[in-house]
Amino acid sequence: MPPTTQADLVLVNARIHTVDPLLPEAEALAVRDGRIAWLGADSEAAQWTGPDTEIVDAGGGLVLPGFIDAHNHVRLGSDDACVQLAGVRTLDGIHERIRAWHTAHPDAEWIEAEAFDYSAIPGGRMPRASDLDPVTGDTPAFVLSYDVHTAWLNTAALRRLGIDKGRTSLPFGEAETDPATGEPTGFIKDFAVKGLSRDGHRALRALGVPWASPDRQYGRLAQSLDDAISYGITTVVEPQNSLDDLALYERARTEGRLRSRIVAALFHPRGTTEADLDDFAAAARTFDDDRLNVGPLKLYIDDVVEPRTAALLEPYTGCGHHRGDTFYPPEEFAELLTRLDARGFQCFVHATGDRGIRTVLDAVERARTKNGPRDARHQVVHVECLDPEGTPRFKELGVVACMQPRHCAPEIAGPGKDWAQNVGEERWHKAWPMRSLHEAGAVLAFSSDWNVAEMDPMVGIYTAVTRRPLNNDDGGGEPWMPGETVDVATAVHGYTMGSAYANFLENERGSLTVGKLADFVVLSRDILRLAPEDIPGTVAETVVVGGEVVVTASRCAGTPGGS
Repeated sequence: MPPTTQADLVLVNARIHTVDPLLPEAEALAVRDGRIAWLGADSEAAQWTGPDTEIVDAGGGLVLPGFIDAHNHVRLGSDDACVQLAGVRTLDGIHERIRAWHTAHPDAEWIEAEAFDYSAIPGGRMPRASDLDPVTGDTPAFVLSYDVHTAWLNTAALRRLGIDKGRTSLPFGEAETDPATGEPTGFIKDFAVKGLSRDGHRALRALGVPWASPDRQYGRLAQSLDDAISYGITTVVEPQNSLDDLALYERARTEGRLRSRIVAALFHPRGTTEADLDDFAAAARTFDDDRLNVGPLKLYIDDVVEPRTAALLEPYTGCGHHRGDTFYPPEEFAELLTRLDARGFQCFVHATGDRGIRTVLDAVERARTKNGPRDARHQVVHVECLDPEGTPRFKELGVVACMQPRHCAPEIAGPGKDWAQNVGEERWHKAWPMRSLHEAGAVLAFSSDWNVAEMDPMVGIYTAVTRRPLNNDDGGGEPWMPGETVDVATAVHGYTMGSAYANFLENERGSLTVGKLADFVVLSRDILRLAPEDIPGTVAETVVVGGEVVVTASRCAGTPGGS
């Protein structure tokens, strides 16, 4: 039946992959009042056009729903004021980068760097202040790991921040100490849990660390938001914020930088009170529109495999009895999650080790037993090392697997890298079991974990499909654990409908369906028909959010930094 009024925008000459099984493909669509009003054949599009209709010709290109990045640290971003260490594989290389930056900035009060790789430190040990002192001298240096789970300080920074053998438990982390002397080594653990918290950021600001200042935070956010929309990411889930950080999103919205939609999870560190939860619930009521939505809670049960701080069922390879620790005893965590579930909160729980993941699944089972089953959609975030016993429990318990395919690339986690060495070859079958989870009926929500890895969804999709290196220079092009790959359509679903469902957005986003928000992307190549090796380099030529064309012929560098 002809429409009663013309559409605001009509897309034609497209191969639309809707991610909607009721209408899998179309050639054209119409948008009215920011929502999809019609999908169908090009031959029928004329009935939706009028003198004021904007026509977008896709040139025969593939059109997908806007990507939903289910775990993207846009607020942490990558910081142009830092020395960039991404890709540096040796301590000498780190020295070279820092020395060059310090020479160019001789009056800098701080040397700040991001994205150091644990494997660059010789002998498989963690870095020390003495590794930095030769190139930093008396200027305090603050260096973040590529995953922002640890920090590395020189001797001058230890002095400036007041860290000594009598003060090692800090608002922003736990200072490692020399077992013989008790003196701090310069390596700070638990930075993601403490340093990225409200109290941790406030402490770093009070101590004069420039990286933690609001202006630097906003600069990282604004640049990352620009990168996100240029990649066709129309919804970003920012997984770890304090109430202080919400003003940054409001500023971005006011200044026109919030072109992607945001779901902001609030960080629940140990010590969060019932009054804090009341404040979180109030924030969720205040920020509850289709552009900025606040609500889920972020928790940690363990840390990361590379520095051996994830919680494993069996000891790390070559580490005697060391299995890593959980941040909460299992019983305490089960009671905590049960209380949060009873209050109606959705929880995103960082869990990388098989024991950490089991602890979360056990806690969700406890919550369902005590509170009764509900559509909570709690998430296990990362799912890096999953014991096969836990695979069917995701579907059984309604738990979403929020995963970052790029993390399992051979040049990042595979043979010869810290991740694979620490868990040992006998446990490699547990590594990022995407296909096993999918075949077991679990919901997969895919994401980048920017800026731990590249933000570009094409990189994540390529890795999910191949488990090969992004460039054949590293790893010889061989796939790692290829039995856990998924096909392109499944990977696209993970970046669209899977991530929409994971965040209670499936009625508004995630597929191109009449009535949903008109968020979509026109790609430069048809990734559903390409050879997988040709997926990287595909770009978002047109990005539409709410029926508004916000990007045309976009191309963005967006290399990973250090969060």
